[in-house]
Amino acid sequence: MTANMERKLRVGVISTGGIFRGAHMPAFLANPHTEIVAVCDTHKPSACAVADEIGQVRVYTEWEEMLEQEELDIIDICSPNYLHAPLAIAALERGLHVFCEKPDAIHAEEALRMKEAAEKSGKVLMVMRNNRYRSRPKFLKQWIAEGGAGHLYTGRCGWIRRKGIPGKGGWFTTKELSGGGPLIDLGVHMIDLSMWLMGNPKPIAVTGATYSHFSQAKIEGESRHVEGNTYDVEDLATGFIRFDNGATLQVEVSWASHIEEDDVFVEMRGTKGGFSMRNETFKLFTDIGGQSVNSEPQVPIGGWGHQENVNHFVDAVLGLVEPEFTPDQGVDMIRILDAMYQSAREGREIRLD
Repeated sequence: MTANMERKLRVGVISTGGIFRGAHMPAFLANPHTEIVAVCDTHKPSACAVADEIGQVRVYTEWEEMLEQEELDIIDICSPNYLHAPLAIAALERGLHVFCEKPDAIHAEEALRMKEAAEKSGKVLMVMRNNRYRSRPKFLKQWIAEGGAGHLYTGRCGWIRRKGIPGKGGWFTTKELSGGGPLIDLGVHMIDLSMWLMGNPKPIAVTGATYSHFSQAKIEGESRHVEGNTYDVEDLATGFIRFDNGATLQVEVSWASHIEEDDVFVEMRGTKGGFSMRNETFKLFTDIGGQSVNSEPQVPIGGWGHQENVNHFVDAVLGLVEPEFTPDQGVDMIRILDAMYQSAREGREIRLD
């Protein structure tokens, strides 16, 4: 695909639930180079509602039929996690570019097959990494590139909810469909953001622990509850990652835990400086003239980054930029999550090198 094409890129969507309506749909509709021409959902009323909202959009209930009938350039995958890999691979094998909601896959072997399919097809495969495109992470990425932190050698990251189990009893809490709980749901965001700021070092060893103490609890204020269905995932996970450059990263994520308030954070320490992004606060820690200096750069939080992430994907499809996210980064991510779950089961460190 070249940058001087006259027609818009034709997008077909698989699954029209909340993440599509809230993040993917407005991003693709706002991009001047794309048009959504077809949507697919096994729940036809959802697909029809989206089609009515967008206008001039064809509706399918079987994704195979959509891929067969439509002349598409891009497939946007917003399905439950267990379908990400098979759908992405099928689209890539048909010569389509693929944008997929996180996580990349629910097993590392699937992420590897996605990578291989992308390389064989020559098409762009990108998985949502929206936090990279927020204002503060972009500021930090530049600050780090300019040497402000020196060598980043250790960090902590987390997304800890007090009451926030999504769709309790639905696919989110069914391991066969989701791959896990908050580790694969929220951990992807925070681990990726941390690794990206660190320069994407290669993971070599992982330790993890998982806990599930809220499967039967009725928590006031938790999001949606589906009675009588499965809850076989963790509601809290902790982990520790070692990288090939000697750096380390601590991780904590939860959907439910007895804490004071929800907490989303990335903290890192380097040889020349450190930083903390925690909820609304943003601070740099440096030494100037031998004196410790704490500063608070006036950089806005800057939304959630979905629009810029989609814009970057489209620019990569058009050949305007090199992709900032590459499928090998997705393989590393899912290898880390697989290893954390294995470590939690077996009570030992899992080597990846």
